[in-house]
Amino acid sequence: MDWYVRVPYVKFDFRSSGLGNFKHDVTLGEVDLSANYSHGNSETAKLLAQRYGTVPENVFISSEGASGQNARIIRCLAERNPRRSEAIVEYPTYEPLLRLAQEYFPHVKRLERDEAEAYGLDTDRLRRIVSDKTGLVVLTNPHAPSGAVSDVKELKKVMSIASEYGFYVLCDEIYAEFDRDRVPTLLSVDSELGIVTTSFSKAYGLGGLKLGVALAKKTLVDEFYSDALDTVGTSSNVVEMLAAKLLAEDTDALEMHKQKWVKLKAKAQKWLDEKGFECSSKNSVGITFWLKLPVKDTYKWVNETAIPRYSLALVSGAFFFFKDDEFVESSMVRLGLGNINPDDRNLEEAFVVFEKALNR
Repeated sequence: MDWYVRVPYVKFDFRSSGLGNFKHDVTLGEVDLSANYSHGNSETAKLLAQRYGTVPENVFISSEGASGQNARIIRCLAERNPRRSEAIVEYPTYEPLLRLAQEYFPHVKRLERDEAEAYGLDTDRLRRIVSDKTGLVVLTNPHAPSGAVSDVKELKKVMSIASEYGFYVLCDEIYAEFDRDRVPTLLSVDSELGIVTTSFSKAYGLGGLKLGVALAKKTLVDEFYSDALDTVGTSSNVVEMLAAKLLAEDTDALEMHKQKWVKLKAKAQKWLDEKGFECSSKNSVGITFWLKLPVKDTYKWVNETAIPRYSLALVSGAFFFFKDDEFVESSMVRLGLGNINPDDRNLEEAFVVFEKALNR
């Protein structure tokens, strides 16, 4: 993340996995700015519950985004039962998820998701590494960075092991919002031990809203709200009011915005296919591609060639392959379309520059 924020401005930016450029009339009319939603805005919770096929009591809302939800929930679960001192995090993964588990659990194991198995969840492998000390398993669905989607059958196998050993499974499903029909919520598979975190930055460009959503059983939701009151107070009532307005009245505008990137992604996929790139996330949910390049060390290539010589940036695969705090050399990159403005039609130019940088 430090690398991400310190990269200077580049003309061709393939780093973002979330949509941008969403501008919308957010007039709310008269608002009671003194309103204090100690247990979330009831209207927002109701609309979110309808979206995910659950009940409002299972919805925890915050103004910290999905990242804030992950941080709060992982910490809460670690403090809940100190004897459960072990967490399991998939590999490869989004680095902040690993760092959060390492911050709050004394022992962290890794669940390998093998490229040769299309990065699917290997429940036999999971069973071999769990123990009576396991308190939490951290997953993503679709998998970050590969884009592999776990179906109900896979998730049921995971939750069967969770039930046997009595640990929680936290699943970051933020990429699923791009195509919710294809990705089941973990809560729908297991409402006792399954926990979902998500938001709308990856699908609709609402990163600036900082809306965080979590789905869990009522007792956990109550604990999360109590923890919020103990630490930062209640969430922003304006964030929750605006979320309710968008979900109730403006879904057509959100979907129209997303469709611009659906078309952009199709163009990108066509170009990648024509050039013969190895792409593990073909037709996956979201606007990222997990590519293998003819470059031994993409971290070195991005920083020493792509950025300074071509004003081009991608996310090196090395950032997803941290293991025992070692920096793993990788030929993979994540190519994200979020910073490519579909209205400017500059994707073709960006790919021409990408190819030149590779040839160099």
